[in-house]
Amino acid sequence: MSAVPHDDLRDEAGRRYPAHLDVWEVREPRDWPGAWWADWYKLPPERYPLPLPPATYERNRRYRDNRRRRETVRQTVRIRRVTGTGVPRTGWRFVAELPDGELVGELRAHERDPHLRYGHARDSEREMVLDGILVAINYRRLGIGRRLVEALIGGMRDQSIVSAHAIADGPGIDLLLACGFRIEASRPAALRLTRA
Repeated sequence: MSAVPHDDLRDEAGRRYPAHLDVWEVREPRDWPGAWWADWYKLPPERYPLPLPPATYERNRRYRDNRRRRETVRQTVRIRRVTGTGVPRTGWRFVAELPDGELVGELRAHERDPHLRYGHARDSEREMVLDGILVAINYRRLGIGRRLVEALIGGMRDQSIVSAHAIADGPGIDLLLACGFRIEASRPAALRLTRA
């Protein structure tokens, strides 16, 4: 991200934005700090409480530095599959790392024999179960979770595994739907065991 805005960005009055601030385009409510509703409500554009500006900027230095750091992470993070010692033969583990080796995300999944679930299957048939996706809280909404899921789907394609199953809640549902998962008709229950 450049510290100098593009000259073609103008505010609603046609003025240039301050040259010493980072300016970015507002394409959706989540791009604009003034869109207080973006994380809680999914509204059609005609129902937005406030109109979105064409671009915005951040004057608070701490927020600016954090935004710059997040943009650097977005551009430099690398996804790789972990194999070998510590990963079971049917286990799949993908990590998202920065160039210095800092771990910022992880996806774990395992292969399952459909015979165990349905009672019949071909010997060569396998399916995937997504165990979990974690992204460090400071680096969420940068596309890291999506890239981890895409790496899993690419690995499944290479191994001729056709289906994957997952249980999710909250923002995890939106992530998986955006990556091509579909909600099944069955309704799993959330259960917990607390030992006395």
